[in-house]
Amino acid sequence: MAPEQHSGGDELARFLRARRTQTSPRSAGLTPGPGVRRTPGLRREELATLAGVSIDYYTRIERGKETHPSPAVVDALARALQLDDAEHQHLHDLAVRAARYAPQAAPAPSRTVRPHLKLLLEAVRPSPAYVVSRSMDVLAHNPGGLALYAGIDDWPATQRNLARYLFLHPAARDVFPDWDNQIRGCVARLRALAGTDPDGPDLTHLVGELLLKSPAFAGLWERYEVTGRKIADKTFQHPQVGKITLAFQGMALEGTQGHRMGIYTAEPGTPDHDAMLLLDMTATPAEPRPSTQHR
Repeated sequence: MAPEQHSGGDELARFLRARRTQTSPRSAGLTPGPGVRRTPGLRREELATLAGVSIDYYTRIERGKETHPSPAVVDALARALQLDDAEHQHLHDLAVRAARYAPQAAPAPSRTVRPHLKLLLEAVRPSPAYVVSRSMDVLAHNPGGLALYAGIDDWPATQRNLARYLFLHPAARDVFPDWDNQIRGCVARLRALAGTDPDGPDLTHLVGELLLKSPAFAGLWERYEVTGRKIADKTFQHPQVGKITLAFQGMALEGTQGHRMGIYTAEPGTPDHDAMLLLDMTATPAEPRPSTQHR
């Protein structure tokens, strides 16, 4: 099962509908009238009024029939919906895409990881580290980088994906004490990617699988929340080394199709560093070290 393909205007409309139904009238400064409201969140006419546009114009945007909203309208809608900076930027990106969208077959992103990046993964040991694709496929890793996600090595290398692990691996709920928070952030990042490339084959395959197999994913996907990447510590309840809290740093890799490197660190001399070192020592080696000699 794969999510249906849709144009840039459809994706803009989908995002606006989701955010409108999740914005309460009171939080927007409106006083709800008497009686039971049939519409969750704001009505279309309420949002149009708050944004200073006509009801007909806003309705056409939300139905995907108006695909050229001006930057001023986009900003006004963002203010009315009380979007944060990441959501505001996402709305802007959707509007830009809607205006220039031309359906075409998207190529599958490359999964190739250059040898020098694999050397870098080895160089940062014992810090767990990995390279992931834009849709969170694990493309390369050092021993701790894979072992940190306990049980993910049960799957073939081509199936190892951090989103798939969070929602479908039976160990994930035990490994992440804050599993609910982890899955919200995961879905929000995938939603942000879907806003700018909804028909990418890597994304549609993953989302289709998760919609079919995970009710938790399906529920969060419909909320259409987006977020930027946030630097934060992550806590794991690991079956081999116990509780371990590590600082995380993610970085985009130049010259790739959205690949990112993630590295976990801990202060030397702390119990977390000792646990990290133990994990690196006991984990299965990722693969033979790439040669540094030129052929």
